[in-house]
Amino acid sequence: MATILLAGVDLFFRGKLEGLLPEHHFVTVNSIDPPDLVIADISRIEPEEVAEEWPDVPIMGFTNHTDRSGLQRAHTAGFDQVIVKSALVERAPALVAELTGVELDSTP
Repeated sequence: MATILLAGVDLFFRGKLEGLLPEHHFVTVNSIDPPDLVIADISRIEPEEVAEEWPDVPIMGFTNHTDRSGLQRAHTAGFDQVIVKSALVERAPALVAELTGVELDSTP
């Protein structure tokens, strides 16, 4: 189980991520739990601030496919993964495993 900090993620999409990644623990910036991964909505936060706040934590940013400037700002800020929102929904478990090294047992 990874502790995932959500930065700028709205309540609706948080629910979607919780459904896609039920084995993980989600926290917000007010949490005392240190994160294993930060997932940031690039359209709602400043990528540079997120990268400065968590320099030693893998950061994955997402936005819609038309926000090319946001995607570029996240790349420039040093995010470990920058992805369009639809791809995050399609590949969330694999992306989290790749960035955190936390492999979950998928057998029932």
